[in-house]
Amino acid sequence: MVDGLSDIDAANVVRCARTLLRRPLLRADGPDGELLTLVYRHRVALQDLFARRLGYRLVVERRFARLYKAGPGADDSRGVPGMSPRGYAYVALTMAVLTGIGRQTLLSRLVSDVRAAAVEAGIEVVDDVVDRRALTAALRHLVSLGVLHETEGTVDSRTEALITVDTDLLGQLLTGPVAEASSPERLVELANRPGPRGVEHAVRRKLVENPVVLHADLTAEQSEWLRRNQRKESVVLETSFGLRTEARAEGVLAADPEDYLTDLYFPGTSTVARIALLALPELLSEDPVAGRHPVPRPRLVELCARLVEDYPAAWSKQFTDEVERLADEVLELLRRMGLAACSDGSWSLAAAAHRWTPEPDGDPERGVERPVAAPEVPSWSLFDEENV
Repeated sequence: MVDGLSDIDAANVVRCARTLLRRPLLRADGPDGELLTLVYRHRVALQDLFARRLGYRLVVERRFARLYKAGPGADDSRGVPGMSPRGYAYVALTMAVLTGIGRQTLLSRLVSDVRAAAVEAGIEVVDDVVDRRALTAALRHLVSLGVLHETEGTVDSRTEALITVDTDLLGQLLTGPVAEASSPERLVELANRPGPRGVEHAVRRKLVENPVVLHADLTAEQSEWLRRNQRKESVVLETSFGLRTEARAEGVLAADPEDYLTDLYFPGTSTVARIALLALPELLSEDPVAGRHPVPRPRLVELCARLVEDYPAAWSKQFTDEVERLADEVLELLRRMGLAACSDGSWSLAAAAHRWTPEPDGDPERGVERPVAAPEVPSWSLFDEENV
């Protein structure tokens, strides 16, 4: 790991580790590709760090580095933005087709082979707008990963295109043991297996990969391990990956001060993020049930409509005319943050959401500053330090 290294080398190892967490498939011609040389230089230390801390395997070549993370299991909150379930199915089918298609192919042949593979897999194929968008999204994703190269034309055009396949990268994509899986569900389960150190690796992976880790979402064994080791884990996460932790009664938040490892920003500048932030105080005023605040959807729709009406010029027009959709997007953002959950059609907020409750310092419409009392924090909220 970083023990025994000079301060400069240790800092570079941490920098490379952070880059690989953000870019698990790091290419010389891709984002942050300039760091690949540094990753190659420190590959032994990095391989040891990831193996010990997270139970991850790291492959480093001259052209690329591949960090094999654990799969998300049943958690679908951190997927590729805009990728539908059908799009993911097409990603898998395209990868299967590419293994036998050679280094170059025409787009029309690739599309035909992928749809044929879908039929063979028992997936109904209807050549409509939704299907074409899903297939295009899958191909664009593989282009972004560097597996496909648009040699002539583009994959989202209606005209013919020549596609080049990077077979070396293609062979590095899958992390799950396909040969051991008897079904898709089993493959997802196997890809999400804990590392060699069991509970330690399982919990630390959650801390590194998720904005908020709640004890309620952990098994009893994992929760007990985290409570017992949370002080030590704070040191491990900061020295290894540059993360700062906040440990409270309900769970642990791991934040990146530089926002580099953050692929989901909250609070943020988008209409959805700002509406979600402004809606939190009223949503959290609901009396908690089993430590969670109920979120009646009609009330959220009403809150969104009121905020849109009060300051119509502050929001994106694509949402101001569709308040129902805006409410859905707010719930989805909070869910992906680990703050909201849906059970049997009913939504609720975790007590951890109190951390983001805004404290306005004036009326943005009139420019008049008014003293605002800090909201009273219940004794069970995330603000309460846990006695350890």
